[in-house]
Amino acid sequence: MKRKTLMFAAVILSAFTWTQAQDKKEEKKAPAKSAILHPEMTVESGTWAKPMASIGTKPAQPWTATTVAAGVNNMPQPGRPITVVGEIVDFSCYVQLGKHGEKHRSCGQKCVQNGQPIGLLTQSGGLYMLMPEEHDPRRDGGVDAKASASDHMGHIVEVSGTEASVGAYRAIYVQGLTK
Repeated sequence: MKRKTLMFAAVILSAFTWTQAQDKKEEKKAPAKSAILHPEMTVESGTWAKPMASIGTKPAQPWTATTVAAGVNNMPQPGRPITVVGEIVDFSCYVQLGKHGEKHRSCGQKCVQNGQPIGLLTQSGGLYMLMPEEHDPRRDGGVDAKASASDHMGHIVEVSGTEASVGAYRAIYVQGLTK
């Protein structure tokens, strides 16, 4: 009796192990899901390997003099120079509706021209908010990211600037976006 119970347990264990192995094979065969919302909304200008344009310059120092001067005790939050390739998106429509790409270009252009935030969507699905770096000119209206965002809405571009983050929020502050 003990022997039959042991054999029965071995058969059950073998069947369970085989089922688990089959499940893992099926997982490997399943197509990889994109982290980008609605990947069917495609980009027609620029590729991840060959971006259509470059926006901003990689700064030697994270922050300009006006940003340092505006910081609490002349110390802005930490930042680091960065260059990222991504699709220019209307941050609002992307987060709320998943819209991007060529089919959303004209809507995205209108949205950013009317004050909606600008985003940079990376190939891995990461999303940065884009804004001008220079603090005083940004505050006083001397720099504007709307023109470059509108020109390249729905295009894959390379963006250089200073990356800063707070919690889950990430931004790239771009130098040189003068009006």
